[in-house]
Amino acid sequence: MMFDSVIIGAGIAGSVAARELAETGKKVLILEQRDHIGGNCYDEKDEHGILVHKYGPHIFHTKEQRAYDYLSRFTKWYEFGHEVVANVHGKLIPVPFNLNTLHMVYEKEQADVLEQKLVDAFGMDSRVPILKLREHQDPEIRQIADYVYENIFLHYTMKQWGQTPEEIDPAVTERVPVLISHDNRYFQEPWQGMPKDGYTAMFQAMLDHPDITVETGVDARERLEFTDKQVLLDKVPFTGEVIYTGPLDELFDCRFGRLAYRSLNFDFVYMDQEDYQGHSVVNYTVSEDFTRITEFKYLTGQKAPGTTIVREYPFAYTGAPGEIPYYSIASEENRKLYEKYKELLLGIPNVYLLGRLAEYQYYNIDAMVLKALKLADRIKEGTGAVR
Repeated sequence: MMFDSVIIGAGIAGSVAARELAETGKKVLILEQRDHIGGNCYDEKDEHGILVHKYGPHIFHTKEQRAYDYLSRFTKWYEFGHEVVANVHGKLIPVPFNLNTLHMVYEKEQADVLEQKLVDAFGMDSRVPILKLREHQDPEIRQIADYVYENIFLHYTMKQWGQTPEEIDPAVTERVPVLISHDNRYFQEPWQGMPKDGYTAMFQAMLDHPDITVETGVDARERLEFTDKQVLLDKVPFTGEVIYTGPLDELFDCRFGRLAYRSLNFDFVYMDQEDYQGHSVVNYTVSEDFTRITEFKYLTGQKAPGTTIVREYPFAYTGAPGEIPYYSIASEENRKLYEKYKELLLGIPNVYLLGRLAEYQYYNIDAMVLKALKLADRIKEGTGAVR
């Protein structure tokens, strides 16, 4: 069968791009190394009938209507406001740290004063990075920052990234702000929730198109060869679009060295009881060697007599069999190494890099949808894309 486009990876980036290109009449081949579609958003029912996220919890949230409307073509939604709490020395408090948390940590009179100071300094409903809060001239505001830094931020961050917060790129630390708000939701965007029948069902609907062929359990490096000036598909020159969504260094067998990522081990446990922790996610910020526990029934709204939880244990990705690269580690050294790999594709037309791994940067689901739509738009217009 002749194809117009080849996409490596059937996660959110590859699947959205495939659907968009197929709807223009292109015949699209997706090569997926795993034995399933959906990438890290893949979900399935465990042996007890509980719908679980195999690669950790994923919650859709966005303020971009185009992203919401696009995914709504392929799923209905279970809408809920995701709330996370932190276990701080046995006490559960809302995170990100907000004004409600403030009143749980301090006595009322002091909390009222501190709340007014925060509102005056930053404005209601603002999001303030913790490192910025620690630099404030008011000693009482710095005192709040020190509490958050020590009890919520520092140890959790070191477990997650294997670095101190000062060593981590600001784009990462800004994802864990202090909220000047009484809103306990982890996200404040207008649209948030879960695909009603699960992520896998959403991806199945997205890829259900006569011009999309999906092959799972396929290592793209065994089918595709990138030479200095062209791409070979099954040893034959291929002149259509190639969209790559996997780790860029591994595409070239890590010839210049391996890019740094953090990975995760998951410990799934089923319990024959109605409830385990009363929350969808509990972060362990000052204790334990895992970072958080997710209880899936609270994410999906599923009713079942038992419950399944998962504990997450971060570690440094080495490329060993079974390990999965989850989070790129932003640094000048890693960025230079990434650019070195990227240069290997510069002379080859119609090859595009798309996604967290291929672009070596973090994206939420909605941002990835919009990025894939934009790339597909540019390909349809014949203007290409910035790689």
